[in-house]
Amino acid sequence: MLIAKLGCTPERLILAKDGEQLDLKEVGAVWYRRVAIAESIPMTMDVQLRDASIQESCATIQGMIASLNAFHLDLVHLIRHASNKQLQLQVARSLGIETPQTLTTNNPLAVGEFVGECPQGAIVKMLSSFAIYEEEEEKVVFTNLVKPEDLEDLEGLRFCPMTFQELIPKALELRTTIAGQQIFTAAIDSQKSQKARYDWRRRGLALINDWQPYDLPQELSEKLLQLMDYFGLHYGAIDIILTPDDRHVFLEINPVGEFFWLDRCPGLPISQAIADTLLSHSSW
Repeated sequence: MLIAKLGCTPERLILAKDGEQLDLKEVGAVWYRRVAIAESIPMTMDVQLRDASIQESCATIQGMIASLNAFHLDLVHLIRHASNKQLQLQVARSLGIETPQTLTTNNPLAVGEFVGECPQGAIVKMLSSFAIYEEEEEKVVFTNLVKPEDLEDLEGLRFCPMTFQELIPKALELRTTIAGQQIFTAAIDSQKSQKARYDWRRRGLALINDWQPYDLPQELSEKLLQLMDYFGLHYGAIDIILTPDDRHVFLEINPVGEFFWLDRCPGLPISQAIADTLLSHSSW
């Protein structure tokens, strides 16, 4: 339960649950991540009333977070801005970071032309993350190779744009996690698994113990920090391809990306770096 009394003296902003209370004026740092808003609202409610309740709950929680006079890891509006992947590629290129040739479209003709200009082929992926459930089975869209037969049937594309990129050869796939000014990079040889060649997440659990520490070139590390500064972020998880000829190709940055498996293997102290960042910037 949130109790908010604003515009009065003194102002009060309190979280209350099961007889316990937290005065949010005492909070010095906030880590905003994976908030499950309206999870307890019954599915049996009238659809219109439930949608209205969810909308109001979202407005309440988001307003509460925005009202906190504390350090935010990171500010919600900055996270949303930084989540625009087309903008990420544009900014990365402006900083001298190599990126793949990319096309986002719902025009089948444009796809055919683009793929024809990619000598090593092309992959296709989505800009947003979502799952579709069929009979309790979760289905997600991974990055996939564009096959000749795919180009023969793109009619459905007009209802939902997709993102196409030139196929970048992989020696390793890198995950760079930045917390504050600390940079941690791990590498995985995704090419040893046929199912993981185009997206290591397909075999994420099978490969979870195969991640190894990796040292980014100093110049690239500095440019990634500049990328973080551009978006005003203190935390980000960045996906990079290391090519067989030792080029580093930037794919994207996730402002609230997963990291915990890298704490375990290869043992990168990312959790500690996040705690350090929260404590060092706390308003108290």
